Amino acid sequence: MYLTARKTGLLARTLDHLTRDFDAREVRQQIGLDLLELLDADYFASYVWDAERGVFADRIALNMDPANLSSYEAYYQFHDPITFKLQQRREPTLVVEIMPQRELLQTEFFNDFLARDGLYWGVNLYAYDGDRNIGDLRIWRARWRGNFDATTLELLRVIKPVFANALRHAVAPHGATPGGRNAAAFEAAGLGLTAREAEVGALLAEGLSDKQIARALNMAFSTVRTHVKSLFSKLAVHNRASLCRALLSRAHGARKS
Repeated sequence: MYLTARKTGLLARTLDHLTRDFDAREVRQQIGLDLLELLDADYFASYVWDAERGVFADRIALNMDPANLSSYEAYYQFHDPITFKLQQRREPTLVVEIMPQRELLQTEFFNDFLARDGLYWGVNLYAYDGDRNIGDLRIWRARWRGNFDATTLELLRVIKPVFANALRHAVAPHGATPGGRNAAAFEAAGLGLTAREAEVGALLAEGLSDKQIARALNMAFSTVRTHVKSLFSKLAVHNRASLCRALLSRAHGARKS
């Protein structure tokens, strides 16, 4: 693989960013910014596969219309002729390797979703932890640029293990409970909390906003709000500061007993 000095520098920068102390969303956001430049791309999106619900969730996107992406999440991901095939590949893959371009151009998925933002040529990479898909990279070019090539795939093969490793270290260990020790203590504190309420309460106590909690727990924002209201009621408090104090006080008592 021959790279110009500029491309070599961009690749080194991308790999350096993947070694930094980022959370999982920051990893995907930063690599998206880097790949747009490194791969001469125009559009980027990244999701995490939620196996329990059977959906792609936790969107990161660059240069794409949020409303159009919302239509993908609500409808087009369930009528998608390419992404699930790409997800099965453990190597970076050009979209044309899965479906010839002329066939893709005839689909509803292309004409009513991809074309709305100008996405034409695509390449995808899916990161795994064992059999678990922990994040993906969906990179697209406008038609006028021409398709990605073998050099693109070689660059992504270099990046792939570092990207997967960054996600493994950024996310909670498999089977761990968000909020960790506090969540377990809250649930055991005799407050009548459900496991989900305990997780929400633990992250509240760590200072996270409702939106941050929704992302951390892969939960709808409205659902987080419902759990917070339930916590207010069960602990007989009327604001977040009082709620956090009450939770931490009861958790401390539960640990001592």
